[in-house]
Amino acid sequence: MPEHFFITGGMGCIGAWVIRNLVQNSVPVTVFDLSNGRHRLELMMTPAEIAQVNFVYGDITDTAVVAQAVAHSGATHIIHLAALQVPFCRANPPLGAAVNVVGTVNVFEAAKAAGIRQIVYASSVAVYGRKEEYATRLLPPDAPLHPHTHYGVFKQANEGTARIYWQDDGVASIGLRPYTIYGPGRDQGMTSTPTQAMLAAARGESYHISFGGTNGFQYADDVAKIFIQAARTPFQGAEVFNLKGAVAHISEVVAAIEAAAPGVRGQITHEEQPLVFPDGLEDSPLRALLGNDIADTPLAAGVALTIDHFRQALADGRLA
Repeated sequence: MPEHFFITGGMGCIGAWVIRNLVQNSVPVTVFDLSNGRHRLELMMTPAEIAQVNFVYGDITDTAVVAQAVAHSGATHIIHLAALQVPFCRANPPLGAAVNVVGTVNVFEAAKAAGIRQIVYASSVAVYGRKEEYATRLLPPDAPLHPHTHYGVFKQANEGTARIYWQDDGVASIGLRPYTIYGPGRDQGMTSTPTQAMLAAARGESYHISFGGTNGFQYADDVAKIFIQAARTPFQGAEVFNLKGAVAHISEVVAAIEAAAPGVRGQITHEEQPLVFPDGLEDSPLRALLGNDIADTPLAAGVALTIDHFRQALADGRLA
C-alpha cells in the first residue's frame, strides 16, 4: 500500500523537517495544524515543494475534527508532534493540558477509528527530574520519571495514554524523547537560544545563550529522520525511547559556532547556570530497534550546516 503520512504540529520545527524529508522523497503528506504560518517550511523548502503538501487547518483539541481529518487523509502513518512548549504550558496550564494531553488522546482515537495500528509521537527529556535525582550521568529510557513542569507532566501522561491504547485497543506506539534540538526552524522554546546564537553568527552579530552546563544536542534534521524511520518500523507494544545526539558542554557549542563563523569569535557567550535536566540521555534501546545507522550528525557539522543554511536564507531573502 502506498505510504501517506499524517503529521500533527507540522508547522513546528521538527514537523517542518519531517515534511521536508518526506516531500523530497516524493511521499504524500497531510499536515494538521491550527497555525497557517509557513515561515519554517519556507525557510527550508521551495515553493514547489510546499505546494505538494496537503494542509488541513484544525484544532487538535477537537475530537471530531481530528478523527475526520485522519479518516479523510487516507493516511498509512501518523507522526504526532502537536504540542505547546514549556513557557506556554507554564503561562496557561489548562490550555497546555488540552493541547498536549487531550490532543494526544484525540490522535490515538482517530488512529483507532481509521484502522491505523501504529503511531509515533514526541515525548521529551522534561519527563525526567533534576540531574541530582539520578546516580548516572546519561539516563536510560527506563530511569524514573520525575517531571518538574506542567509540560513534563503532560508528556508523562501521554506516555501512559499510549500504553493504555496498546493494552486496550492494540494501537502500537513509539515515543521519542529529544533533548535540546537545534537547527533551522528552532526559533522558540526555552532551549532555542543555541540556534538563535547560530543565526546571530550568520549575521555577524553577538549573542548570549540563556543557559550553560552539559546537555544533549540533536540536529533537527536528524530528529526528523528518526521519527520517519520509527514510523516505518513495524512495532508491537508501547515503548518510549531516548534520543542521545551529542552530549556536550555549551562551551563546545560556542566553539563550534566560532569555528563556522570566525568573525564572531568572542562575541557568542553563555550563562553559567545549567539546565536542571541530566547531562544527557542513553539511546542504545533505540539503536537496537532502528539500527546503529540512525541519523546522528556530529555537533560541529550540525552547527556548520545550520549557520550555512542561515547564511543562504539571509542572502536570498528568506530571513530578514
